[in-house]
Amino acid sequence: MKKIPFIMDWGIFILRSYNYIVLMLQIFLKSGYSNQQLFGNTIWLLAAFIIPILGWFPQLRRNKSWFSLSELLFGGSLFAYSIIHMHQVASVSYLIPSLAIGYLLTRRTVWIIPIIVLLPATGLLFGEVPWNLVIGSSTDNLLFLFIGIWVRFITKAYHDKHALAQEINEQNRLLTQYASEIERMTLLEERNRMSKELHDTLGHSFISLIMGLDAAIALMNSKPDLVKKKLMDLRVLTEDNLNEMRDIVHEIGEEEEVNLIIQTRALITKLQHHTGVNIRFAVKGAERDVSFEIRQTVIRVIQESFTNALKHGKATEIELILHFTATDLQLIIRNNGRPIDKNASGFGLTSMKNRIGSLSGSFSIDSVMNAWTEVRCVIPYKEVESNV
Repeated sequence: MKKIPFIMDWGIFILRSYNYIVLMLQIFLKSGYSNQQLFGNTIWLLAAFIIPILGWFPQLRRNKSWFSLSELLFGGSLFAYSIIHMHQVASVSYLIPSLAIGYLLTRRTVWIIPIIVLLPATGLLFGEVPWNLVIGSSTDNLLFLFIGIWVRFITKAYHDKHALAQEINEQNRLLTQYASEIERMTLLEERNRMSKELHDTLGHSFISLIMGLDAAIALMNSKPDLVKKKLMDLRVLTEDNLNEMRDIVHEIGEEEEVNLIIQTRALITKLQHHTGVNIRFAVKGAERDVSFEIRQTVIRVIQESFTNALKHGKATEIELILHFTATDLQLIIRNNGRPIDKNASGFGLTSMKNRIGSLSGSFSIDSVMNAWTEVRCVIPYKEVESNV
């Protein structure tokens, strides 16, 4: 496809050159010319052939306007002179130059068309050429002119198609490169997310496990009964850690469409079964689907809040509210455990703040009249959806 314009250019050039070579041979083979006429016609013919190609030559020069104007000036004048003095239009023609001009025609040189059509009329005005032959020659010139224009349109169409194909290939290359980069970034983001998930859900449990084992080792000789009880507690904690790990692995492969409320109820049921704590759960507003990121964040905040309430606050009652408003999701968690300092900055609290902050939400924790500790989170839908 790329070779089509190349072939067309050289085809027109060779055809035009052949035309002028034939005319040159006709001059030398025709008898009746004087030396002066022979010399003058030869120079004129060479000028008509050479001067236009100074503006346009395939793959080298592209001044189409220069070619058309000089071709009309030198070649056209030679044609007009020939038909005036030869009395028969059939003996001379301007067909191939008309084809070349049509092939290289531009908007700036479109005014040449009527001149080419009217060139044969010089034989009618200044010579003795019959009008019917003049009309036939004019029609032939116009026909070859439009054939050249048609060939140019075909060539341009092939050229544009090739350019478009190259552009599409380049865009595909860039898209492939972009997709690879997105995949790399996605894998990196997922790796970071999983690292954070493991750290947030299992890190504090393993620290407790290590500390408990250290204490058991220290008391092994002096208080074996206490060590036995300690080891039993550590076994329960280890089993819980294993279950946490299984939950995380399950969450990796779960579908985006899992309902937040269903997940929350399952989490509450599990906690009540293992701890016996009283948990009241309420949903306000019209439930709506939320993204995977917001769902994971809410679940992790609930887990961390429950853990803090039971472990540090020694709470016996917990209240959980999910409020779906028109613009955001509000999460409220209250417990009756020991009050917490609102300026506390432990790892669990920091992790919750970072999770909510990454979704352009707000996080606050406070103790209400030294009776209830309240965790409140607000996550806007639009901010979350724009980050998905």
